[in-house]
Order: sequence, then structure tokens, then C-alpha cells
Amino acid sequence: MIVRRDDGAGGSGGEPRVLMGRRHGGHAFMPGKWVFPGGGVDRGDFAVPAATELVGHVAAALARTTTPARGRALAMAAIRETFEETGLLVAKPVDLAPVKRTGPWRDFFAAGVAPDLAALDFVARAITPPVRPRRFDARFFVADAAALVSLDPGGGSGELDELAWFDWDAAAALDLPQITRAILAEVKLRLRDPARPIQCHRFVRGGHRLETV
Repeated sequence: MIVRRDDGAGGSGGEPRVLMGRRHGGHAFMPGKWVFPGGGVDRGDFAVPAATELVGHVAAALARTTTPARGRALAMAAIRETFEETGLLVAKPVDLAPVKRTGPWRDFFAAGVAPDLAALDFVARAITPPVRPRRFDARFFVADAAALVSLDPGGGSGELDELAWFDWDAAAALDLPQITRAILAEVKLRLRDPARPIQCHRFVRGGHRLETV
């Protein structure tokens, strides 16, 4: 999730807004639904260099849910997928002379930047019910829009056919998947209380259960 806190005219102090994208209607999975940018881990996400590393408490929280190497790769995947789907770069300029610019990260590094992992906060985990045909064990991250190289989105992959910034009430009124709605509400609470414990959303016997990470 990317949260924008300006007033839309270059000033500060505006109501927080979140970037949402509508999935293309031709998708077999959640067509037409509004979601946060994201996706699965690629093998290359484990070896990508970064401009900054995860903040200590974020890395520690991720390590409670998986291995440190996979936790870092999950954060890398969040930045890569955001770029692929929106053209937005959570990154900092770096000297990339020694970086091999191939694979799914090629276009990202072509911009002369590397991932800014320190900009990410780990805010939630969600595990889908075992009866679902498409399952995921997802970690959700938040980055402030101030960490973006530019607010102007690129073309993206076409997976999302519309991108827009919404305040929390407007975002909640969209056609959202159940888990997206739950994470949206969770992040609203965390913006008010950054010390709020990280929640894991599980679905057991048809019920929604929260556990602390």
C-alpha cells in the first residue's frame, strides 16, 4: 500500500489517501475488483541489491513469520510488483554499474535507482481459507508516497486498468475483496496508532480470526 499525505496541490497536511487499482475485467481472479498493487515472490527477488535495507523492527517482525531471507524477498516483491503494475518506484538513486540488469528487475534498474526497503512498514499478514482454489499467505506493507521517485505513474503491465488515490471512506466504498477491506481498516487504525500490534488474518471454519504476529 502507498499512502499519500499531501493535500493534492503540493502542500502538506492533507487527509491520508491510499493508492488503489482496479483489476482488469478480463482476469479470471477477482475481475473488476479494486486492490492494492502486489503479487507473488519471484526467484530473483532473493538476490536483488537495495539502496537501503529493512528497518530493524520491520525485519524482526517479518522473521516471526518466515525466514529472514524470504522476509526480505517478500518486501522486494512488494516493490517490484508495485512498479510492474503502476510504474511507481519506491526507490533511491544509486550507482548501478555492478548490477546485472536482467530478468524481471531489468526495467526497474534501468531508471538508475534501487529499491528503498527502509521505506516499507510491515502492517499485516493474511492466509486464505484452505478450501479456496486460489490460496495465498500474504504480507502487506505500507510506504509513504514521499518515498516514490515520482508521483506520476507509468504504463504498468495492464493488470490494473485504472489507478486512483482515495481517502479512507472513498476507498471503503469501492468494490473490494474481503481481505482488502479488512487490511484497509487495519491500516487506518495503524495510522492513528503506529505502535498497534501487527495482525494476522486467518479464516477458520468460515470465520475470520485475528492473531498477533
